[in-house]
Amino acid sequence: QLQLVESGGGLVQPGGSLTLSCQISGSRMDAYVIGWFRQAPGKVREGVSCITRSGSGWNYVDSEKARFTISRDAARRAVFLQMDNLGPEDTAVYYCAARMSVCDLRVHEWDIWGPGTPVTVSS
Repeated sequence: QLQLVESGGGLVQPGGSLTLSCQISGSRMDAYVIGWFRQAPGKVREGVSCITRSGSGWNYVDSEKARFTISRDAARRAVFLQMDNLGPEDTAVYYCAARMSVCDLRVHEWDIWGPGTPVTVSS
């Protein structure tokens, strides 16, 4: 069974950057599409980005295409989310998730989830 653990969250000032990591263990990483999601306080969980098995394709929610970059490193068994120019609206718990199907951002389609890492954007 695939296991996911996020890290890299924390407190950052507006305009700052963070890189989140999703460490993957327990199964073949190249069999899974990996995605990033977030849930802000009082809001539903939403998709942010996902990356294909090979790492050659990706998908972003429209609002984050200019600020977020997803990547995967097979040797490190990890997927990363680089987030730039962060604002208070980015405050949320960020989750990585895995599925064996296509790279889309519909939350209910994803099977395996990490525990999440909190990101707070505040001065």
